[in-house]
Amino acid sequence: MNAKPDVRHPAVSVIMPVLDEERHLRGAVQAILAQEYAGELEVVIALGPSKDRTDEIAAQLVAETASSENKRVHTVPNPTGRTPAALNAAIKASRHPIVVRVDGHGMLSPNYIATAVRLLAETGAMNVGGIMHAEGENAWEDAVAAAMTSKIGVGNAAFHTGGEAGPADTVYLGVFRREALEQQGGYNEEFVRAQDWELNFRIREAGGLIWFSPELRVSYRPRPSVKALAKQYKDYGRWRHVVARYHEGSINLRYLAPPTAVCAIAAGIVVGALVTPFGFVVPGGYLAAIVAGSLPAGKGLSLKARLQIPVALATMHMSWGYGFLTSPKALAKRVIASRRPAVLSSTGS
Repeated sequence: MNAKPDVRHPAVSVIMPVLDEERHLRGAVQAILAQEYAGELEVVIALGPSKDRTDEIAAQLVAETASSENKRVHTVPNPTGRTPAALNAAIKASRHPIVVRVDGHGMLSPNYIATAVRLLAETGAMNVGGIMHAEGENAWEDAVAAAMTSKIGVGNAAFHTGGEAGPADTVYLGVFRREALEQQGGYNEEFVRAQDWELNFRIREAGGLIWFSPELRVSYRPRPSVKALAKQYKDYGRWRHVVARYHEGSINLRYLAPPTAVCAIAAGIVVGALVTPFGFVVPGGYLAAIVAGSLPAGKGLSLKARLQIPVALATMHMSWGYGFLTSPKALAKRVIASRRPAVLSSTGS
């Protein structure tokens, strides 16, 4: 005789897209398996074409949990290496009514899943998410973490800096009702970045609620070098411009600040070099601002970390702005052509 499902603790599928995550994969999965949650858990890892030991570590995790009755790890292939394709493959291979998205370098707080399940029940939301809490493992990563959790670094983004619980346009990662994912057909695989925003947009268009809560917290490991951070933020800027072209009205002053800064600094350098030294006031003023802004952001960190915060801030701002300014219209046109209309529930309005 089959056991009745636990209404208070529904079974949960955790989906994880990974690519070159040998540093953090084991820790991320162990944080999931150690969750303070009474319901059944499965972890589905979608394996991209990694060049490190990610696949080997994933295989070890599968073997180590094979005998467990209610906490097991599975893998599925993701030959494209693209995040939305990995997420869709993992969703298809998973089987439980609650779907939790986690990245290979994200560490869930111990009560993350229990809290998310409670919030889904209390709010009626289709997706809940919380704070992306950046934490470093060395001086450079500490500097990036400080920049990523400061208003001078990311503006007033609630999932970076915190805020009050309430409805949101999108949330970090997300804990979904499976019905919402299946109703919308999963992630749009043309969105190499910003796929969360696009899916949450369709869920909201269909009448679903997206809910942010500071009770939910995921520790995030920052990129380990200036080069990696620059690529990350260039991609963020590039895809934010795609989103702006995809959905008019989704842009705001926070998103326009980095490209404006890039243009102003470039113009100031040109004017300073060719016309008058007063042009250097603009880049000089920007440098002074990020140095001043790094002081409160670096409170409690080592001197080495504090000295690197302005570098992290400038890398984030300039890379994001450059990516936004150079985002090709052809990319946006291709994405717009793949637009999926929101699917309304057959029982909804």
